[in-house]
Amino acid sequence: MTRIIMHGSSGRMGKVIAEMVSKNDNAEIVAGIDVFDDGKSDFPVFADPASCDVEADVIIDFSNAAAVDKLLDYAVSRSLPVVLCTTALGTETLDHMREASKEIAILKSANMSLGINTIISLLGDATKVLSPAGYDIEIVERHHNQKLDAPSGTAIALADAINEAADGQYEYIYDRSQKREKRDKKELGISAVRAGTIPGTHEIIFAGPDELIEIKHVAYSRSIFANGAINAALFLAGKSAGIYDMSDVIASY
Repeated sequence: MTRIIMHGSSGRMGKVIAEMVSKNDNAEIVAGIDVFDDGKSDFPVFADPASCDVEADVIIDFSNAAAVDKLLDYAVSRSLPVVLCTTALGTETLDHMREASKEIAILKSANMSLGINTIISLLGDATKVLSPAGYDIEIVERHHNQKLDAPSGTAIALADAINEAADGQYEYIYDRSQKREKRDKKELGISAVRAGTIPGTHEIIFAGPDELIEIKHVAYSRSIFANGAINAALFLAGKSAGIYDMSDVIASY
């Protein structure tokens, strides 16, 4: 049984993960860390990492960027691996993460969905064939009107996978309204839509002469991210120090 500390246990994702773990025979949440505690958890919740002395095997973090540095210090002090799901981390925090990874295992991903991460691995193969053949590549992501950032971190991760496979040839274009000219072959357009209650949707378009290839992913609920985080935690427990990502989890299947 893998014992999990849930950092951000009172947040929306923390609650979804707790519910899913309660139905998992291979894992249990033994403690939560969150400045807010509604008293409804089946495990003790601590306001600060330093006060959490519960024995565990791994931490899942779904909190906010401001809380990550303190968590990394705590994880190193307890020699606990961390599944780091919080996004929009600053440069200093990323440097802190890399330093901490010399002592503990850290798995970081812009998106915890197994489906998205499988697509990321497929994009490398597609790009190596279609980019040299002159296909234009575009990414369109759609989300509900409450999402704050644009483009999404997932859209950037998809673009990075494409650009890595293309040896960094592409320039990311977020807005074409300020110029009147034909599309450059080395543009990678990234468009963001924010409206209504649209679920998280990402489309990758490869458009060539008389041919269109589309790869699409739709997230209908947060449970797909929770499931990915739980699988990542089960994978990471007991791993040696270093930085891991979801491709390592997928490869372990």
